Amino acid sequence: MKILVVGGGGREHAIVRKLLESPKVEKLYCAPGNGGISCDAECVDIKAMDIDGVVRFAKENEIDLVFVAPDDPLAAGMVDAVEAAGIKAFGPNAAAAVIEASKVFSKDLMKKYNIPTAGYDVFDNSKDAIAFIEKNDTYPIVVKADGLALGKGVIIAQNFQEAENAVHSIMEDKVFGASGNQIVVEEFLTGPEVSVLAFTDGKTLVPMVSSKDHKRALDNDEGLNTGGMGTISPNPFYDDNMAKECYDTIFAPTMEAMNKEGRPFKGCLYFGLMLTPKGPKVIEYNARFGDPETQVVLPRLKTDLVDIIVACADGTLSDVDIQWSDETAACVVMASGGYPGAYQKGIEICGLDDQGQVDGATVYHAGTVKKDGKFYTNGGRVLGVTAMGKDLEEALSKAYAAVERISFAGAHYRRDIGKIKA
Repeated sequence: MKILVVGGGGREHAIVRKLLESPKVEKLYCAPGNGGISCDAECVDIKAMDIDGVVRFAKENEIDLVFVAPDDPLAAGMVDAVEAAGIKAFGPNAAAAVIEASKVFSKDLMKKYNIPTAGYDVFDNSKDAIAFIEKNDTYPIVVKADGLALGKGVIIAQNFQEAENAVHSIMEDKVFGASGNQIVVEEFLTGPEVSVLAFTDGKTLVPMVSSKDHKRALDNDEGLNTGGMGTISPNPFYDDNMAKECYDTIFAPTMEAMNKEGRPFKGCLYFGLMLTPKGPKVIEYNARFGDPETQVVLPRLKTDLVDIIVACADGTLSDVDIQWSDETAACVVMASGGYPGAYQKGIEICGLDDQGQVDGATVYHAGTVKKDGKFYTNGGRVLGVTAMGKDLEEALSKAYAAVERISFAGAHYRRDIGKIKA
């Protein structure tokens, strides 16, 4: 098969490397890709949101399957356009991708179908939202922009002033653009967080192994929220009993709810969960592989990924026996100085071989570019350094040993990935 992966981050590098393990892959392209991906696939200068460009390239190059990885092109209907051109696609169509693209839609879906989630209210003007928060007078409280906001549209307010500022910045200052035309104000849940990705063809849903993301920029879960500073798999708080409860009360009901709404979901459905004292609840849905969860989940996949993604597209997922490694995986993200705020690009990265790798670990490139055989920083999250081990201690030891061998000016990373207790 000829496969085109759309996207250019660490998640896409993990997808590309897993696809390359399949004997069924004849040629692999990535649009737009990055410095590290260019060592594994042919990068094509087409932006991830260029739907016409992707369809044109797929037709001209007789692509057999387009794997749409990021949220924006999914919400914009790239899968619809690819399939309309007669080409197989992995990912949900726009009608199904709304489960991530609109938090109002997803919260209303959960309420309608009794899927456990935080209590919430929806507002389309700041005055009513602020009046509600003042009357509610319970903190922390969570304020969310309705639409896509690069994973940053969620503000946890510790008091009324912070909540009022959050409402003003989202709804009036439009810090997330039109994504803030509506907001969700919801109760703050407590407990361990778990990420569970699932393959689904709309009829069958197969959860992947669990993972735990580390969102805060600094050690001890301090600092600003980021796109994710590291991950481990499996999540130590998620056992077989919890997995069954989540499948019965959340995973299967979500797939069935989307079918009842006339929005069958095909692709990867991501469940962001909180294991509260009252049981597991949904914090958020994503309509695609998570980043950096993918960097620890896919390395543990033993089954041919091509077989799975084709089955999801064709509606034959029940025929595939999906197997996982018992090993533990850990990923440490190396970020640019200043991230998630302002940062410089174009800084040379030292310590990588000519394939952008380090012995003993797998380096997934997120924000890199390759020029004249050298790698340079080109984003906020630069590298995801991932290792496998018989247990968490071994996986972390290998990952951090690899991190120590890589350097670039201003680099920062958390030193406590996998160590946070809850």
